[in-house]
Amino acid sequence: MNGSNVMNAMEQIAPLDYACDWDNVGLLIGSPKWSGSPIMLTIDLTHEVLEEAIEKKVKFIVAYHPAIFEPMKTLTDQNTKQQIALAAARAGISVYSPHTALDAAPGGLNDWLVEGLGSGDVRALDVYEAQPESEQCKIVTFCPPNAADSLRNSLASVGAGKIGDYELCSFETPGRGTFLGGESSNPSVGEKGVLERIEEVRLEMVCSAKSLALAVMSLREFHPYEEPPIEIYPLQKKPMRNIGIGRRIVLDQPFSLAEIVKRIKAQLGIDYLLATHGQNAPRKFRTIGLCAGAGGTVLDEAIKQGCELFFTGEMRHHDVLSAQARGCTIILAGHSNTERGYQKILQKKLRKALPKAKVLISRADVEPIQPV
Repeated sequence: MNGSNVMNAMEQIAPLDYACDWDNVGLLIGSPKWSGSPIMLTIDLTHEVLEEAIEKKVKFIVAYHPAIFEPMKTLTDQNTKQQIALAAARAGISVYSPHTALDAAPGGLNDWLVEGLGSGDVRALDVYEAQPESEQCKIVTFCPPNAADSLRNSLASVGAGKIGDYELCSFETPGRGTFLGGESSNPSVGEKGVLERIEEVRLEMVCSAKSLALAVMSLREFHPYEEPPIEIYPLQKKPMRNIGIGRRIVLDQPFSLAEIVKRIKAQLGIDYLLATHGQNAPRKFRTIGLCAGAGGTVLDEAIKQGCELFFTGEMRHHDVLSAQARGCTIILAGHSNTERGYQKILQKKLRKALPKAKVLISRADVEPIQPV
């Protein structure tokens, strides 16, 4: 078993396409060809975690937070991040980060946080938008009904008309077209100089951007008309309601702040939270927003979607004041407190996907900020 097996398993759990544009995810240190077991899970890759991994002969580390985030112009031993990267490579340990891909994924970190609150209608706050490469645009032409099959086949031969596992996908609409050929024209049907009305079909097929030039060339080559009508439309990405950063849940039944706090503590396995009441806050809360880690980036969207309470790890002081003034109650649990409990879930998922692999959770990885 090598690193590529672990990477493939992680891709099934949290596809890297789900990650935020600003993030740095995937294999950050090492090679897919290096050994992939034992595997160690950690939130942060610190010196202590790496020493533990070396001692336990770990070969692949899944570090939730990226071990390399800011660009490096050098790779020396002059700062902590570079020291850890060098030491991991020297020990033959690959390091992979899922980060916001795991936040956004169905059954990922944010969905795990939702489970602790109760049942209800759940959706992502910042919805992920997907666009398969084969559906980036649509190419449309108009032709005689008896030419539709040959044009459909010619377009499909250059990659058009592919939707998921289906090929030759198209749509035909019957109608009537008109044209008036000029003196130098040579129409394949009708006569030049006469306004012709002919039965046609509108043929539509999706197409990738990279195949578009070939599709246009194919239409020109196989279309029976001297001047083939060709229309091209860019397609929008499709929003995926259950994928994205943050979650909004409309509870089946509302709960008091005390009950919500109790449920969050139980889900995270911690004894304390920080909270501030929004102005004119309700006695019981039904619509709740949440985001693992630092969720300030989706706070405005949560309030816009009617969240009466917002739960996250940490938030800027002025964002808390802003939320409070707008009537939104805030609960803060500590950044990695909202993430660490999911490690056991990820361990089970990897063990199921890789039954021959040994999957460990780091003991040296702890919440860096502790109450005193």
